[in-house]
Amino acid sequence: MSRRSHGLMAVWAEAQRQQQRREEAQRRAYAQQQRDQERQARDAERAMARMHRERQAEYRRQREADARRRTEELDARVAALTGLLADGCHAPAFTADALLHPEHIEEFAPGALATPVPMPDPARYQTPTGGWHMGARRDRAQEEARARYEQDWYAAQAAESRRQAQLAAYRQQYDQWAAGALAEIRQHNAGIQELLTALRGGDAEAAVEYFSAALYSSTAWPEGFPRQVAAAYDPTTRQLVLDWELPGYDIVPEIKSVRYLSTADQEKETARPAAQRRALYRDVLAQSVLLVLRDLFAADTYGTLDSVALNGFVDDVDPATGRPAQLYLATVMAARGAFDALHLAQVSAVECLTEGLRGQLSARPDQRTAVRPARLPGEVGGTAAVVTHGTDSAPDLYEMDPIAFENLIAELFRAMGMQAVTTQRSGDGGVDVDALDPDPIRGGKIVVQVKRYRNTVPPTAVRDLYGTVQSEGANKGVLVTTSRFGPGAHTFANGKPLSLIAGPELVDLLGRYGLRGRLGPASPAGTAAADEAPDHNVLGMNWAGGVALDVCALVCKGTTVLSDDHFVFYNNPRTPDGSVRMLPGFAPDRAAMQVRFEALPADADRLVLVAAIDPQTDPDADLSGFTDARIRLLDAAGGELGQLEVSDGRPGETALVLGSFRQRAGGDWDFVIGGKGYSGGLEALVQEYGIEVA
Repeated sequence: MSRRSHGLMAVWAEAQRQQQRREEAQRRAYAQQQRDQERQARDAERAMARMHRERQAEYRRQREADARRRTEELDARVAALTGLLADGCHAPAFTADALLHPEHIEEFAPGALATPVPMPDPARYQTPTGGWHMGARRDRAQEEARARYEQDWYAAQAAESRRQAQLAAYRQQYDQWAAGALAEIRQHNAGIQELLTALRGGDAEAAVEYFSAALYSSTAWPEGFPRQVAAAYDPTTRQLVLDWELPGYDIVPEIKSVRYLSTADQEKETARPAAQRRALYRDVLAQSVLLVLRDLFAADTYGTLDSVALNGFVDDVDPATGRPAQLYLATVMAARGAFDALHLAQVSAVECLTEGLRGQLSARPDQRTAVRPARLPGEVGGTAAVVTHGTDSAPDLYEMDPIAFENLIAELFRAMGMQAVTTQRSGDGGVDVDALDPDPIRGGKIVVQVKRYRNTVPPTAVRDLYGTVQSEGANKGVLVTTSRFGPGAHTFANGKPLSLIAGPELVDLLGRYGLRGRLGPASPAGTAAADEAPDHNVLGMNWAGGVALDVCALVCKGTTVLSDDHFVFYNNPRTPDGSVRMLPGFAPDRAAMQVRFEALPADADRLVLVAAIDPQTDPDADLSGFTDARIRLLDAAGGELGQLEVSDGRPGETALVLGSFRQRAGGDWDFVIGGKGYSGGLEALVQEYGIEVA
């Protein structure tokens, strides 16, 4: 083979070696890439597994923390029950001062009306004296400046005159209200002084009223304990005889502890041993009886009581008859001397009641084993007075004890599904009842002020409530009164998180939630006051979305409203005859209207319901957020009779006719769905029904 052939073979061989090296490098790179990808996949899997483990651990910790929290709440509840008497002994004793109202009237607060209208400054109207402002041109400039000054001065003077007139009218209104409020306070305090004078003289009725107020105002009772009392006073033996409601068996938690089982992903509840629960319940009953005796004797600063005959009962079912009954589970007749010798904070409640005071306590209260009372209020004869509180009788809200009235309002809010408690008598910051609405969307903290007035509530009270809402950081403020609100109060409240509940609306709400109350003396037998007539329906309205709406009603003949007074809205909350009136909207309703169809004017054949955007709350909103609307038709007792369909709102519209009730030939009222919308708001809508808008 020639030398040239050897050279070509060498080149070819070298090229083959280079190709093999490249291929080997590619194989190694590909293998390395595969190894890197596999390593990254393993790292990702490990990271996902670690994240999953961390999430599982966090979930487990959260569930364990929830279980511990529930157990801690149960332990705290049991601790409160165990220390009921000891804690109650540290509560302040009731005194007659708690019944007196301070002679304090809200100061006159004119707001912006207190500031005079500023007069125009002449210096701002001077023209330059030099430069090209010469001759006729300068004179003309000065005349124009003088004319502008005079025009602005007269306008400011007119505005100042209007301000002074409004301020004088507002001052006159305030003075009238302040004089009436002060007279009412003094009248109330004079009545309390008469009560105390009668109490010192041994008057039976005064004794019952005073000691009932002492029990109602006690701050020693935890949330959930009932306060129902029937009492009588025997002046011959100087003995107070009373029935007091005790808590039911469910006051003691059935569950002892809660533990989270991670293997089953569920909470395991450990039941409280029956013997332990029964023993704790007996101890709570005994503590309750002793605490009532403590409150009564501590409040007796006038030496009215020589002894107390106390019977503790529960509202339950008589096991012998199966009918509802008051079952007495404890009774004691305690002499003052024997009771004063006790050190209540250190006693064993059951032994103190049964051994120290020789009382009786049911051996098996969980099985409703009753005891026989030694003396009942109804058995007190002679000149004794018997008064029952907390029963189905309808008390006069004007004459109700102020503390009992506040408790009634708190009970009303609890009946609405909220948490509500009355505040302390001093340092309450203008709040009488603290309420918490659990609704996740519209709920939150609510501050309630209670005003037992006979005169119209002034706008200053509503302004003060709004200030309290802001200072307390509350979601809403509610002002409840036995009287009424004027247009100024409604105007100020419009567009703000405030609800105004006047006396007639309060009576309606009490009846709607199973409570009772009346304004003034009861009607004669066989009759009923117009404001308390049961033949009414309630229209509860709700809708989706956060749009704020004013829901109104028009009483019409055909498509024309009977009069401006028959247009029911926030500034005119009821018709002259009371047949249609606005109610505050509480869950599940965002707005409500009461209608007595039989009492509508004879010439009315249509009741039109409308809704409009609240321009102060949502000035740029339209009805596109008004969806899933409905009207619940309720009877006088609050029972739902049916639901009425309502059209959805549309973009660009700010007012809508929801529908109308129309009277048929036979006298029945049928609902006809509406749907006509208006872009000009409520003004455009009501103008179509014959109302002139200035």
